[in-house]
Amino acid sequence: MGETAKLLADDPFWLILIKVVAIFAFLVVMTLFMINWERKVVARMQQRPGPNRVGPNGWLQSLADGLKLAFKEDIRPVLADKWVFFLAPVISCIPAFLAFSVIPLAGEVSMFGEQTALQLVDLPVGVLVVLACSSIGVYGIVLSGWASGSPYPLLSSLRAAAQVISYEIALGLSVVAVIMFTGSLSTGDIVGAQATTVLGALPGWFGILLFPSFVIFVVSMVGETNRAPFDLPEAESELVGGFHTEYSSLKFALFFLAEYVNMVTLSAMATTLFLGGYHAPWSGDFMNTGWWGLLWFIAKTLGFLFLFIWLRGTLPRLRYDQFMKLGWKVLVPTSLVWIMAVAVIRTGAIQQLSTAQRLIALGVIVGLVLLVSFLLPDKKVQDTKGVPLAGSGFPVPPLDLVVPKAAPKRKVKVANIPADKAAVTTGKEAE
Repeated sequence: MGETAKLLADDPFWLILIKVVAIFAFLVVMTLFMINWERKVVARMQQRPGPNRVGPNGWLQSLADGLKLAFKEDIRPVLADKWVFFLAPVISCIPAFLAFSVIPLAGEVSMFGEQTALQLVDLPVGVLVVLACSSIGVYGIVLSGWASGSPYPLLSSLRAAAQVISYEIALGLSVVAVIMFTGSLSTGDIVGAQATTVLGALPGWFGILLFPSFVIFVVSMVGETNRAPFDLPEAESELVGGFHTEYSSLKFALFFLAEYVNMVTLSAMATTLFLGGYHAPWSGDFMNTGWWGLLWFIAKTLGFLFLFIWLRGTLPRLRYDQFMKLGWKVLVPTSLVWIMAVAVIRTGAIQQLSTAQRLIALGVIVGLVLLVSFLLPDKKVQDTKGVPLAGSGFPVPPLDLVVPKAAPKRKVKVANIPADKAAVTTGKEAE
């Protein structure tokens, strides 16, 4: 049992209850803040005002939208499965809150005279809890699409199933190197292992030592939360509104809440695993003790949340084949190669340099290989049977076109009418 776990074991019940309410309130407030912050940042990127009416400078707009959703009519389609349709948003929302319970927000602090840590629980398998909760939440998307009784949400739920299988594997593999380096699955132990320096001045964060794992985790994190450019389950251009097309009122609000809480949770997890958690970039200072850790933790988490917004305002949505290719042909093979490289380094097969120097050098090499692989253009397959196109996109005839001869005209036989009968017929028509 680690020091953090021993400290948390002595917490009285009332202190645990305060932490539960504080974590719930923190995630709800962060959701309201993120919705409005995202709209303002994207509006600034697109040179438009954004929300500016409700509250000071428009900062209460997301709260007004939430209250509006609560009073909207709750509609359930006739063909929907009643209980599954109701439980799907709940299944999406609860694991998102549950995963945050194992994340350390700060070190040892004093709360109402009790010495404790700003963490609800420090489990020996805390990393696995976060991965399990992030994968269970997708079941809500799958079940909502199936229970809606509509074809477009069903297609969206099938995309979500393929998406979570692809990127959950890459997300889990990116954490393996951190676990190998730390020797523990506890989030508290992982944060404690990064409270060092490397190469004299750099912080001993795993984002520096295990840079390829850090990049793979961030990319998989965006895919796991169904955010742009990986928002295939909510592709409005071809799926109307995606898996929540048939949802309204509070059920739709739960899906909205689950998406943003998942963003905050995975951003906090990335901070814990790769950016030293609540530790400052330097060591041996009063800003690394007490409640200062909460400030550093929130600042790093907001950096990852800004990355979500930046990607949404910058990159277009990927095609389905591009999405699968990135997951199965780039992220997963790179993770496997990197895990083997870390295993070789940790066993001491290369003795000339220190462990930190070996990891940083190898990480730079792998990062350059990934960068080159992304920049190389795809090989174009020449279609010999295709129809050539003009600059406008219309097909053009080939240069060796031979126009076939026209078919001979058919001679239509006309009946021969005698002259006297023809005159009688003409007179009747005139009358």
